[in-house]
Amino acid sequence: MTRDYSQFLSTPAPDPTTAATQPLSPLDRLGWQSFFSQQTDLDEIASHPPVRITEVNRNGLRAMGEGIDQVIPPGPEATVGDWLMLDTELPTRSRVLERKSLIRRRAPGKDRKIQLIAANIDTMFVVTSCNADFNVARLERFIAMAFDADVTPVIVLTKVDLCDDSETYVTQAKTISDLVEVVPLNAKSETARDAFAPWVRAGQTVAFLGTSGVGKSTLTNALGQGLEIETQGIREDDARGRHTTTRRQLYFLPGGCAVLDTPGMRELQLTDAASGVGDVFADLQELATQCRFRDCSHGTEPGCAIQAGIEAGVVDSERLERWRKLAAEEAFNSATLAQRRAKDKNFGKMVKSVKSIKKRNRK
Repeated sequence: MTRDYSQFLSTPAPDPTTAATQPLSPLDRLGWQSFFSQQTDLDEIASHPPVRITEVNRNGLRAMGEGIDQVIPPGPEATVGDWLMLDTELPTRSRVLERKSLIRRRAPGKDRKIQLIAANIDTMFVVTSCNADFNVARLERFIAMAFDADVTPVIVLTKVDLCDDSETYVTQAKTISDLVEVVPLNAKSETARDAFAPWVRAGQTVAFLGTSGVGKSTLTNALGQGLEIETQGIREDDARGRHTTTRRQLYFLPGGCAVLDTPGMRELQLTDAASGVGDVFADLQELATQCRFRDCSHGTEPGCAIQAGIEAGVVDSERLERWRKLAAEEAFNSATLAQRRAKDKNFGKMVKSVKSIKKRNRK
Protein backbone atom coordinates (compact mmCIF):
# COMPACT_ATOMS: atom_id res chain seq x y z
CA MET A 1 0.00 0.00 0.00
CA THR A 2 1.39 3.41 -1.01
CA ARG A 3 1.63 5.92 1.81
CA ASP A 4 -0.24 9.21 1.22
CA TYR A 5 2.21 11.97 2.11
CA SER A 6 0.15 14.87 0.76
CA GLN A 7 -0.92 15.87 4.29
CA PHE A 8 2.70 16.77 5.08
CA LEU A 9 2.81 19.39 2.33
CA SER A 10 -0.07 21.53 3.51
CA THR A 11 0.06 21.57 7.29
CA PRO A 12 -1.79 24.76 8.33
CA ALA A 13 -0.96 26.83 11.37
CA PRO A 14 -2.75 25.25 14.35
CA ASP A 15 -5.93 26.99 15.45
CA PRO A 16 -5.91 27.21 19.28
CA THR A 17 -9.73 27.00 19.34
CA THR A 18 -9.86 23.69 17.48
CA ALA A 19 -6.47 22.12 18.22
CA ALA A 20 -7.89 20.25 21.21
CA THR A 21 -10.51 18.48 19.10
CA GLN A 22 -8.54 17.77 15.92
CA PRO A 23 -6.14 14.83 16.01
CA LEU A 24 -2.51 15.68 15.34
CA SER A 25 -0.43 13.79 12.80
CA PRO A 26 2.89 12.29 13.97
CA LEU A 27 4.78 15.08 12.23
CA ASP A 28 2.51 17.75 13.73
CA ARG A 29 3.44 16.43 17.17
CA LEU A 30 7.10 16.95 16.29
CA GLY A 31 6.53 20.56 15.22
CA TRP A 32 6.13 20.21 11.45
CA GLN A 33 4.90 23.49 9.92
CA SER A 34 4.10 24.86 6.48
CA PHE A 35 7.44 26.71 6.54
CA PHE A 36 9.16 23.34 6.20
CA SER A 37 6.65 21.64 3.92
CA GLN A 38 7.11 24.44 1.38
CA GLN A 39 10.76 23.41 1.02
CA THR A 40 9.98 19.92 -0.27
CA ASP A 41 7.59 18.00 -2.51
CA LEU A 42 5.77 14.66 -2.67
CA ASP A 43 8.52 12.90 -4.60
CA GLU A 44 11.22 13.86 -2.10
CA ILE A 45 9.05 13.02 0.91
CA ALA A 46 8.34 9.58 -0.56
CA SER A 47 12.05 8.79 -0.84
CA HIS A 48 13.44 11.02 1.93
CA PRO A 49 10.97 11.22 4.86
CA PRO A 50 11.19 14.32 7.09
CA VAL A 51 12.70 13.80 10.54
CA ARG A 52 13.49 16.14 13.40
CA ILE A 53 16.70 16.13 15.43
CA THR A 54 15.77 15.67 19.08
CA GLU A 55 19.23 15.10 20.59
CA VAL A 56 22.85 15.62 19.62
CA ASN A 57 25.23 13.07 21.13
CA ARG A 58 28.87 12.20 20.53
CA ASN A 59 27.88 9.20 18.44
CA GLY A 60 25.44 11.10 16.25
CA LEU A 61 22.06 12.77 15.91
CA ARG A 62 18.84 11.24 17.20
CA ALA A 63 16.17 11.71 14.53
CA MET A 64 12.42 11.17 14.91
CA GLY A 65 9.73 11.15 12.25
CA GLU A 66 6.71 9.21 10.96
CA GLY A 67 7.50 5.73 12.38
CA ILE A 68 11.20 6.66 12.62
CA ASP A 69 13.41 6.87 15.70
CA GLN A 70 17.08 6.33 14.93
CA VAL A 71 20.56 7.72 15.43
CA ILE A 72 22.21 9.27 12.38
CA PRO A 73 26.04 9.09 12.36
CA PRO A 74 27.85 12.44 12.47
CA GLY A 75 27.68 14.10 9.08
CA PRO A 76 24.83 16.56 8.58
CA GLU A 77 25.64 19.98 10.05
CA ALA A 78 22.56 20.03 12.25
CA THR A 79 21.57 20.81 15.80
CA VAL A 80 18.65 20.08 18.11
CA GLY A 81 15.38 21.19 16.52
CA ASP A 82 16.56 20.92 12.92
CA TRP A 83 14.43 19.20 10.26
CA LEU A 84 16.13 16.83 7.83
CA MET A 85 14.99 15.04 4.72
CA LEU A 86 16.36 11.64 5.70
CA ASP A 87 18.44 9.72 3.19
CA THR A 88 17.60 6.22 4.41
CA GLU A 89 20.40 4.63 2.38
CA LEU A 90 23.10 7.12 3.38
CA PRO A 91 21.87 9.13 6.41
CA THR A 92 25.01 11.28 6.55
CA ARG A 93 23.90 12.90 3.28
CA SER A 94 20.47 13.88 4.58
CA ARG A 95 19.40 17.40 3.59
CA VAL A 96 18.95 19.97 6.37
CA LEU A 97 15.92 22.18 5.72
CA GLU A 98 16.16 25.95 5.95
CA ARG A 99 15.67 27.09 9.53
CA LYS A 100 13.01 29.43 10.89
CA SER A 101 15.43 30.44 13.63
CA LEU A 102 18.89 29.54 14.91
CA ILE A 103 20.19 30.14 18.43
CA ARG A 104 23.98 30.16 18.63
CA ARG A 105 26.89 31.50 20.63
CA ARG A 106 30.66 31.67 20.49
CA ALA A 107 31.84 28.34 21.87
CA PRO A 108 33.86 28.42 25.11
CA GLY A 109 37.62 28.20 24.49
CA LYS A 110 40.22 30.02 22.43
CA ASP A 111 39.42 28.75 18.95
CA ARG A 112 36.34 31.02 18.68
CA LYS A 113 34.17 28.47 16.94
CA ILE A 114 30.42 28.97 16.70
CA GLN A 115 28.32 26.59 18.76
CA LEU A 116 24.82 25.89 17.51
CA ILE A 117 22.42 25.72 20.47
CA ALA A 118 19.06 25.00 18.83
CA ALA A 119 17.12 25.53 15.62
CA ASN A 120 13.49 26.26 14.77
CA ILE A 121 12.59 27.60 18.21
CA ASP A 122 9.51 29.83 18.44
CA THR A 123 9.82 31.04 22.05
CA MET A 124 12.86 31.23 24.33
CA PHE A 125 12.14 31.23 28.06
CA VAL A 126 15.14 32.87 29.71
CA VAL A 127 15.03 31.49 33.23
CA THR A 128 16.65 33.07 36.27
CA SER A 129 15.94 32.99 40.00
CA CYS A 130 14.98 35.66 42.50
CA ASN A 131 18.27 35.26 44.36
CA ALA A 132 22.00 35.78 43.80
CA ASP A 133 21.71 34.19 40.33
CA PHE A 134 19.79 37.22 39.03
CA ASN A 135 22.01 39.30 36.76
CA VAL A 136 20.67 42.00 34.42
CA ALA A 137 23.74 41.97 32.17
CA ARG A 138 23.43 38.22 31.61
CA LEU A 139 19.72 38.54 30.90
CA GLU A 140 20.49 41.22 28.30
CA ARG A 141 22.85 38.77 26.58
CA PHE A 142 20.19 36.06 26.39
CA ILE A 143 17.60 38.53 25.11
CA ALA A 144 20.01 39.85 22.46
CA MET A 145 20.67 36.27 21.34
CA ALA A 146 16.92 35.62 21.05
CA PHE A 147 16.23 38.85 19.15
CA ASP A 148 19.04 38.14 16.71
CA ALA A 149 17.68 34.62 16.11
CA ASP A 150 14.14 35.93 15.46
CA VAL A 151 12.89 34.06 18.52
CA THR A 152 10.36 35.51 20.96
CA PRO A 153 12.07 35.93 24.37
CA VAL A 154 10.24 35.69 27.70
CA ILE A 155 11.97 36.26 31.05
CA VAL A 156 10.91 33.71 33.67
CA LEU A 157 11.67 34.51 37.30
CA THR A 158 11.62 31.43 39.53
CA LYS A 159 11.83 30.84 43.28
CA VAL A 160 9.49 33.76 44.03
CA ASP A 161 8.22 31.67 46.96
CA LEU A 162 11.69 31.79 48.55
CA CYS A 163 12.14 35.53 48.11
CA ASP A 164 10.94 38.25 50.50
CA ASP A 165 10.69 40.90 47.77
CA SER A 166 10.24 39.32 44.35
CA GLU A 167 8.74 42.53 42.93
CA THR A 168 12.20 44.14 42.99
CA TYR A 169 13.47 41.46 40.60
CA VAL A 170 10.40 41.85 38.40
CA THR A 171 10.96 45.61 38.16
CA GLN A 172 14.61 45.17 37.20
CA ALA A 173 13.76 42.55 34.58
CA LYS A 174 11.15 44.80 32.98
CA THR A 175 13.74 47.54 32.42
CA ILE A 176 15.60 45.37 29.89
CA SER A 177 13.13 45.77 27.02
CA ASP A 178 9.54 46.82 26.53
CA LEU A 179 9.22 43.98 24.01
CA VAL A 180 9.88 41.22 26.56
CA GLU A 181 7.28 39.83 28.94
CA VAL A 182 8.31 38.93 32.48
CA VAL A 183 6.70 35.93 34.21
CA PRO A 184 7.35 35.45 37.95
CA LEU A 185 6.41 32.04 39.37
CA ASN A 186 7.14 29.13 41.65
CA ALA A 187 8.39 26.38 39.32
CA LYS A 188 7.06 23.67 41.64
CA SER A 189 3.57 25.12 42.03
CA GLU A 190 0.47 23.62 40.43
CA THR A 191 -0.14 26.87 38.55
CA ALA A 192 3.29 26.97 36.87
CA ARG A 193 1.99 25.19 33.79
CA ASP A 194 -0.84 27.70 33.30
CA ALA A 195 1.64 30.59 33.19
CA PHE A 196 3.04 29.30 29.88
CA ALA A 197 -0.31 28.75 28.16
CA PRO A 198 0.05 31.75 25.76
CA TRP A 199 3.22 30.24 24.25
CA VAL A 200 2.91 26.47 24.77
CA ARG A 201 0.55 25.56 21.93
CA ALA A 202 0.22 22.89 19.27
CA GLY A 203 2.85 23.21 16.54
CA GLN A 204 5.09 25.45 18.64
CA THR A 205 8.61 24.74 19.91
CA VAL A 206 9.75 26.43 23.11
CA ALA A 207 13.10 26.33 24.90
CA PHE A 208 14.27 26.89 28.46
CA LEU A 209 17.69 28.57 28.72
CA GLY A 210 19.58 29.91 31.69
CA THR A 211 22.18 28.96 34.27
CA SER A 212 22.16 25.76 36.31
CA GLY A 213 19.74 25.36 39.20
CA VAL A 214 17.20 28.01 38.15
CA GLY A 215 14.43 25.47 37.47
CA LYS A 216 14.60 24.75 33.73
CA SER A 217 14.13 20.99 34.10
CA THR A 218 11.52 21.49 36.82
CA LEU A 219 9.52 23.69 34.46
CA THR A 220 9.89 21.16 31.64
CA ASN A 221 8.55 18.51 34.00
CA ALA A 222 5.64 20.78 34.91
CA LEU A 223 4.68 21.19 31.27
CA GLY A 224 5.11 17.50 30.48
CA GLN A 225 3.32 16.15 33.54
CA GLY A 226 5.18 12.89 33.99
CA LEU A 227 8.44 13.42 32.11
CA GLU A 228 10.33 13.01 35.40
CA ILE A 229 13.54 14.73 34.27
CA GLU A 230 16.11 14.58 37.07
CA THR A 231 16.55 17.81 39.01
CA GLN A 232 18.77 19.10 41.80
CA GLY A 233 18.69 22.01 44.20
CA ILE A 234 21.08 24.94 44.38
CA ARG A 235 24.07 25.38 46.68
CA GLU A 236 23.05 27.35 49.73
CA ASP A 237 26.31 29.36 49.97
CA ASP A 238 26.16 31.09 46.58
CA ALA A 239 22.74 30.15 45.11
CA ARG A 240 24.49 28.51 42.15
CA GLY A 241 23.04 25.41 40.62
CA ARG A 242 24.42 21.95 40.03
CA HIS A 243 24.58 20.62 36.47
CA THR A 244 21.82 18.01 36.17
CA THR A 245 20.84 18.25 32.50
CA THR A 246 23.92 17.25 30.47
CA ARG A 247 22.61 17.59 26.91
CA ARG A 248 20.07 19.52 24.91
CA GLN A 249 16.97 17.42 24.34
CA LEU A 250 13.51 17.96 22.86
CA TYR A 251 10.48 16.61 24.68
CA PHE A 252 7.07 16.38 23.05
CA LEU A 253 3.88 17.20 24.92
CA PRO A 254 0.56 15.44 24.22
CA GLY A 255 -0.92 18.71 22.99
CA GLY A 256 1.59 19.01 20.16
CA CYS A 257 4.15 21.42 21.63
CA ALA A 258 7.88 20.59 21.65
CA VAL A 259 9.92 21.65 24.70
CA LEU A 260 13.70 21.97 24.73
CA ASP A 261 15.53 21.45 28.02
CA THR A 262 19.16 22.60 28.06
CA PRO A 263 22.21 22.40 30.34
CA GLY A 264 23.02 25.52 32.32
CA MET A 265 25.03 28.17 30.48
CA ARG A 266 27.08 30.48 32.67
CA GLU A 267 29.27 31.76 29.83
CA LEU A 268 27.46 33.38 26.94
CA GLN A 269 29.63 35.10 24.35
CA LEU A 270 27.70 36.65 21.47
CA THR A 271 28.92 36.68 17.89
CA ASP A 272 27.37 37.93 14.65
CA ALA A 273 24.53 39.30 16.77
CA ALA A 274 24.80 43.06 16.27
CA SER A 275 21.12 43.38 15.37
CA GLY A 276 20.09 41.58 18.55
CA VAL A 277 22.24 43.84 20.72
CA GLY A 278 20.77 46.83 18.92
CA ASP A 279 17.24 45.64 19.63
CA VAL A 280 17.93 45.26 23.36
CA PHE A 281 19.36 48.77 23.57
CA ALA A 282 17.08 50.30 20.94
CA ASP A 283 16.29 53.29 23.16
CA LEU A 284 19.96 54.20 23.53
CA GLN A 285 20.59 53.71 19.81
CA GLU A 286 17.68 56.01 18.99
CA LEU A 287 18.91 58.64 21.44
CA ALA A 288 22.42 58.40 19.98
CA THR A 289 21.10 59.65 16.63
CA GLN A 290 20.56 63.03 18.32
CA CYS A 291 24.24 63.43 19.24
CA ARG A 292 26.08 66.30 17.54
CA PHE A 293 28.76 64.00 16.12
CA ARG A 294 28.03 60.79 14.24
CA ASP A 295 31.05 59.02 15.76
CA CYS A 296 30.22 60.17 19.28
CA SER A 297 31.57 57.75 21.90
CA HIS A 298 29.07 59.11 24.44
CA GLY A 299 31.85 60.17 26.77
CA THR A 300 33.08 63.76 26.98
CA GLU A 301 32.11 64.98 23.50
CA PRO A 302 30.06 68.19 23.40
CA GLY A 303 26.48 67.79 22.29
CA CYS A 304 26.18 64.14 23.39
CA ALA A 305 22.47 63.33 23.74
CA ILE A 306 23.13 60.27 25.88
CA GLN A 307 25.27 62.15 28.39
CA ALA A 308 22.55 64.79 28.49
CA GLY A 309 20.07 62.02 29.23
CA ILE A 310 22.22 60.79 32.10
CA GLU A 311 22.38 64.29 33.57
CA ALA A 312 18.61 64.60 33.21
CA GLY A 313 18.11 61.27 34.97
CA VAL A 314 16.39 59.55 32.03
CA VAL A 315 19.37 57.35 31.08
CA ASP A 316 20.99 54.84 33.43
CA SER A 317 24.79 55.22 33.28
CA GLU A 318 25.28 51.56 34.23
CA ARG A 319 23.06 50.47 31.35
CA LEU A 320 25.11 52.64 29.01
CA GLU A 321 28.27 50.86 30.15
CA ARG A 322 26.65 47.45 29.63
CA TRP A 323 25.66 48.49 26.11
CA ARG A 324 29.21 49.62 25.35
CA LYS A 325 30.70 46.42 26.73
CA LEU A 326 28.30 44.07 24.95
CA ALA A 327 28.53 45.92 21.62
CA ALA A 328 32.35 45.93 21.80
CA GLU A 329 32.47 42.24 22.70
CA GLU A 330 30.10 41.30 19.87
CA ALA A 331 32.09 43.34 17.37
CA PHE A 332 35.36 41.76 18.50
CA ASN A 333 34.00 38.22 18.34
CA SER A 334 32.41 38.80 14.94
CA ALA A 335 35.52 40.42 13.48
CA THR A 336 37.71 37.61 14.76
CA LEU A 337 35.43 35.01 13.20
CA ALA A 338 35.33 36.92 9.93
CA GLN A 339 39.12 37.06 9.85
CA ARG A 340 39.34 33.33 10.57
CA ARG A 341 36.88 32.57 7.78
CA ALA A 342 38.86 34.72 5.34
CA LYS A 343 42.07 33.01 6.41
CA ASP A 344 40.53 29.57 5.95
CA LYS A 345 39.25 30.59 2.52
CA ASN A 346 42.67 31.89 1.44
CA PHE A 347 44.34 28.74 2.76
CA GLY A 348 41.90 26.62 0.77
CA LYS A 349 42.70 28.58 -2.38
CA MET A 350 46.41 28.09 -1.76
CA VAL A 351 45.99 24.32 -1.31
CA LYS A 352 43.92 24.14 -4.48
CA SER A 353 46.55 26.12 -6.37
CA VAL A 354 49.38 23.87 -5.16
CA LYS A 355 47.45 20.76 -6.17
CA SER A 356 46.80 22.26 -9.59
CA ILE A 357 50.53 23.01 -10.11
CA LYS A 358 51.50 19.49 -9.04
CA LYS A 359 48.95 18.03 -11.42
CA ARG A 360 50.36 20.05 -14.35
CA ASN A 361 53.92 19.05 -13.48
CA ARG A 362 53.00 15.37 -13.63
CA LYS A 363 51.86 15.72 -17.24
